[in-house]
Amino acid sequence: MKITDVKTAQVQVKIGGKPAYLYHYVRVYTDEGIYGTGEASHVDRGWRDSTMDMARLIIGQDPRDVDACFEYIRRAYIFRGGCAGTGISALSGIEIALWDLAGKAYGAPVYRLLGGKFRDRIRLYVDSAHSNYSERAQEVKERGFTAVKFDLDDANNPNKIDPWNWSVTPDELKSIVDLAYEIREGVGASMDLAMDLHGRYDVTAGLKIAQALEDLNLMWLEEPVPPENIDALGKITQATKTPICAGENLYLRYGFRDILQKQAVDIIMPDISKCGGLSECRKIANMAEMYYIPFAPHNNSSALSTVGDAHVCASVPNFLALEFHRFNDPTWNDVLLSDAPVIQSGHVVLSEKPGLGIELNEAFLAAQLDGEPLWQ
Repeated sequence: MKITDVKTAQVQVKIGGKPAYLYHYVRVYTDEGIYGTGEASHVDRGWRDSTMDMARLIIGQDPRDVDACFEYIRRAYIFRGGCAGTGISALSGIEIALWDLAGKAYGAPVYRLLGGKFRDRIRLYVDSAHSNYSERAQEVKERGFTAVKFDLDDANNPNKIDPWNWSVTPDELKSIVDLAYEIREGVGASMDLAMDLHGRYDVTAGLKIAQALEDLNLMWLEEPVPPENIDALGKITQATKTPICAGENLYLRYGFRDILQKQAVDIIMPDISKCGGLSECRKIANMAEMYYIPFAPHNNSSALSTVGDAHVCASVPNFLALEFHRFNDPTWNDVLLSDAPVIQSGHVVLSEKPGLGIELNEAFLAAQLDGEPLWQ
């Protein structure tokens, strides 16, 4: 079996006639008529050209040699984004497509090829941003979810020193802590609750917030400081009982080496369709397991990537929860063709179908493009 072609699809899904979510898909074709589909996240406008440049390197290769194809491209791009950034994100889309293709070629679901599954259902947590917490908590409970996340940071907080300063004033700290306690009361004690700071604070401010939230029994506090300095993050982690989570801005297993070796976080959250794909993130999860650190992937992509992520989450023992970013998206299920709903009672339910077990709903996606070809 040989790779004969690679194409991309970029789709801006509309809701109520207005542009909403932008998705980036990759499809790999073979001389045996089998194809695989993947998704890349957090890419820029040049992703299509990058993807096609990468694809030329593996035309004629056996797509079942997924890791070899991935590494061949990555090494060729070592001076052009082969270590981190949008180059790796574009490559992630190709990698996921190769796994879908390999699963179809072998007649097995991807999680079987990754070593088998530890679980049939993949727990999701609902990213709720600044939603009304009591209403959202009730909604997620009614739909079977057991975990939820809310944002605590506010760049427009009137008590901030200025838009650039990462310190926290007494009044700003009080407003953050008061909000966190109100959220926990609205959510209730039995639901797993995470809170996000989006890396907007310095070490002193992040530590003040983390310590002030220790009585809330959080699932985690996310990114209290910017992602560039692992040692600064570790200072907070080691000085508070509040679990600290980070990693959505790291790439490849090499990018996670320091944060794990220094045990600078309690939980890691790689974005699978951004930082390297399925095999790479399984390796990251395995590294984390050596330090007894849970694996809770970041995910704000479409249903295709969510299913791909779920195959990785099924294949590792230290999985905690997978992010779900589209709780009230009426187009969520329209993106895919599937025998059953992707999400059932707050979980992704995996099937025994080969590959990722789902296909894109090309009629729906093409209708979003106003006559432009879907695959280019």
